[in-house]
Amino acid sequence: MFLRLISRPLLAKVKETTGIVGLDVVCQEEEDWETIEKRLGCGQVEELIEEARDELTLIWKMIEWDPWGVPDDYECEVIENDAPVPKHVPLHRPGPLPEEFYKTLEAVSKKDDPKITSGEPQIKE
Repeated sequence: MFLRLISRPLLAKVKETTGIVGLDVVCQEEEDWETIEKRLGCGQVEELIEEARDELTLIWKMIEWDPWGVPDDYECEVIENDAPVPKHVPLHRPGPLPEEFYKTLEAVSKKDDPKITSGEPQIKE
């Protein structure tokens, strides 16, 4: 009984396997890996390291592929208000803002905040 009480905390910190095929235990420098995993709440530390490596690889691929770039010869079709909208174009028209928004905007713009033009303290006479 005594030996079990002493050895249990020591054995609880040893991580022998991740339980994931092909993913070795990487978390060897930090003794309290359980605390790290609980604080992050995103799975095992080894999984996070593997995901970070994948993202680093993806960064270079995204730079190479340039998916956000627009070709120089790209032409955008302009649709006039009276022209029929093609079926492939989504009809997104945002609704009006709530009345509270305008009331808050008006209240904020009417506030008489002291205007400070420099970092020096202002002296009232």
